Amino acid sequence: MGIPGRAVAAVVLAAATAVGTIGTAVGAVAPGDAGPGRQARAWLPEPSGPYPIGTTALHLTDTGREDPWHPGQRRELMISLWYPTSHPASGDERAPYMEPAAGRHFDGPDGVGLLNYGTEPGRTDWSAIRTHARKDAPALAGGPRPVVLYSPGLGDPRTWGTALVEDLASRGYVVVTVDHTYEASEVAFPGGDLATSVLPGMLGRPGLDIGAVLRKAMDTRVADTRFVLDRLAGLGTRSGLPAGVAGALDLGRIGMVGQSAGGFTALQAMHDDPRIAAGINMDGQMHFPGPDGHTGVLLPSVAEDGLNRPFLLMGTGGEDSGGYRDQPGWNALWQHSTGWHADVTLTGSRHGSYTDAQPLLPQLARQGVLSAEQLRKDVGDIRPGRAELATRSYVASFFDRWLRGQDDHLLDGPSARFPEVAYER
Repeated sequence: MGIPGRAVAAVVLAAATAVGTIGTAVGAVAPGDAGPGRQARAWLPEPSGPYPIGTTALHLTDTGREDPWHPGQRRELMISLWYPTSHPASGDERAPYMEPAAGRHFDGPDGVGLLNYGTEPGRTDWSAIRTHARKDAPALAGGPRPVVLYSPGLGDPRTWGTALVEDLASRGYVVVTVDHTYEASEVAFPGGDLATSVLPGMLGRPGLDIGAVLRKAMDTRVADTRFVLDRLAGLGTRSGLPAGVAGALDLGRIGMVGQSAGGFTALQAMHDDPRIAAGINMDGQMHFPGPDGHTGVLLPSVAEDGLNRPFLLMGTGGEDSGGYRDQPGWNALWQHSTGWHADVTLTGSRHGSYTDAQPLLPQLARQGVLSAEQLRKDVGDIRPGRAELATRSYVASFFDRWLRGQDDHLLDGPSARFPEVAYER
């Protein structure tokens, strides 16, 4: 769910070795230095909307919930808000893609960069990559604006969807990205604390019920999402926020998008919480395996009940992806839903194509950070610019239609603009 290949059991078993070292509490892990070798550089694509972007990060503590992965401590999260501002950032004013400690872990021998995407450790300074957002900038007047939550794939940090998030913010949305602590490979907290995933140690236990672990992860993600929504409603009383940010959120117009496990999270949270009006699942399976991780199919409540609000399914050209008929959870959801829904499949793509793997990894491959074969496994053979344009266009069209009432008709049927996109309604 943050790695190529989407059979649920295989994904989680791979994640057992892919999501970093075991953390016992926030701040328990000290990241090591990056390995030797020339540092490669990469750039995120420019956002396409008319607005400059600001961003700010918030540390949240759910005092009413024990952390499911670490009993005895309260659930702590990091989120970031991305929003229109008045002046574009330049140079060092642009927020870093990752915090230094998080970037070193991501790029290390136990990090997701190597084990999910095949990048050579120590070759990329992920914190040196710059976003297009001004850190802690005041929000642009003219709100409130529709809000979109973003949830990443299993093991991936919240930063791994920045290209899409920035594009939505540049079009006038407030986007809230959520890290799912102790499941994500690493989460950097204020003061330098780094929380890393518990999954490697947990999933190595003999006789573990993989399906139960996945259900726990999904329950935790949905609870995280609903807690974040609760806290967004109280931002007006929070001190230290950049000027205008609290007033920029229109919490009567909320959507959610996610990739892989984040896509599953988006639609399950939408099912459980009526505040989410519209959702997009980008290549996230919506079923659980049996106890051995291989046999049986258990459907979540969102697939069994369906949705009565708009949703979009976005598949890839991977062998275990495709359209809604190709997987039991998507098909059940489709059959049981009464709300508007559509399914688009980006041919030539792979599981990483809806993440920042698509714009960043081809650049790193040209500098020898990963092989051409690994690159094809990660993002397929679709041209990066076309994949990025299609992803941005379909996501923006969906949210413009259902959160703003602005319909460009891209989702009415197959489009001559995007012959690489297969469409079903």
